[in-house]
Amino acid sequence: MSNSPARPDGTFLVSHPAHFIALGFGSGLVPKAPGTFGTLAALPLYALLAGFLSPMVIAVLCVPVFVLGEWAAQRTCHDLGVHDHGGIVIDEIVAMWLVLASAPVSLAGWCAAFALFRLFDIVKPWPINWLDARVPGGVGVMLDDVLAAVYAILGLLLFRNLLPTVF
Repeated sequence: MSNSPARPDGTFLVSHPAHFIALGFGSGLVPKAPGTFGTLAALPLYALLAGFLSPMVIAVLCVPVFVLGEWAAQRTCHDLGVHDHGGIVIDEIVAMWLVLASAPVSLAGWCAAFALFRLFDIVKPWPINWLDARVPGGVGVMLDDVLAAVYAILGLLLFRNLLPTVF
């Protein structure tokens, strides 16, 4: 492990492309609630992609971005000397894109998507918590958030059935 700072800064962010990607282009550098800020960063990025791509194509695009995120998270964790640094938020970005690809394109839909994803990412119900504790490296960093996205998507589907006039 290197002697990099326990808390990354702007210099660390730009010292390697993996750091820039893993730290969510800087959104993971905030001192409080970096996961929430990484999730928020996903919203305008998704909106930009949605201007050119369908939700299905964006969902498929999440596969190579997951692989890129796994590499970036692995490298950044190594360089910081930690298993899963809170500032690594590429996992939140990819997962939120998946949820948004399933969400209604409305303020209510996006707010519900955001709230459900953050809920499941923070609470980590089974098997998310089990995998989070047992799957090491970049794959583990990325995988728990993708599973939180699955829970959030299921929640959106439930809301659509229970509240069809809202969604």
